[in-house]
Amino acid sequence: MHDSADPLCYFIFHRTSQIVSSGMSIDDMLNELITLSVDFMQCDACLIYLPDYETNEIVLRASLLPHAAEIGHVRMKVGEGITGWVAKNQSIVALADKASSDARFKNISALIEDTFDAFLSVPLINGGKVSGVINIHHKTLHEHTAEEISMMTFLGEQIGGAIAYAQLTDEHSKLLKESREIREQLEVRKLMERAKGILQKRYQMSEKSAYQKLRDESRRLRKPLRSIAEAVLLVEDMVQTPQDIASPAEPENRPIL
Repeated sequence: MHDSADPLCYFIFHRTSQIVSSGMSIDDMLNELITLSVDFMQCDACLIYLPDYETNEIVLRASLLPHAAEIGHVRMKVGEGITGWVAKNQSIVALADKASSDARFKNISALIEDTFDAFLSVPLINGGKVSGVINIHHKTLHEHTAEEISMMTFLGEQIGGAIAYAQLTDEHSKLLKESREIREQLEVRKLMERAKGILQKRYQMSEKSAYQKLRDESRRLRKPLRSIAEAVLLVEDMVQTPQDIASPAEPENRPIL
């Protein structure tokens, strides 16, 4: 049993404060939460699920025991199993023994944790919304004390907010990346249009032939289309003369680069 004067409790409070203000990635944060939970609970296993709001599911994202094949793939609908029930109702479930006999229990054969007896499931809460669920497992009977439940509730509230913030940061970064990719695609498209126009004008090519020529050069030189298009524009600027501007050149059968 722990109390608020326990050095371990002080450490957990201090470390939680550091995690919340650290700006670390979600995966690092989840690993820290597992470490703190295992140290405090002296449990045999710990799992963390995060919500997939698009599918209304909760997804396994971190584990004390190795589950490389299951991380990101074990899913349950919100309301399904004890974990889903906790996510839906934002309430703690504490089962001291024979957890699998609970009516809400759903067995997942890939998780050995589902064969353990004691089960504590705690929601990670942020602003009245669930941002995850942490499950604590003991192989044998374990009466969860009020102090243990209180500490896990504290961790759930504090880390839940940090996870929600990290998810927003990740989503913002993803949107920025997508925006940059779209901008890059538009720039390449404009360059391609200009390069095609030059080839069409100088070599009397159709638009389709000009595009195919750019693609062939890209493959031959093993360079991206953007580089080929930029090279065409550069060569055009270098060789263009007042006569070129006044009257188009006669069709020529020569490489474009």
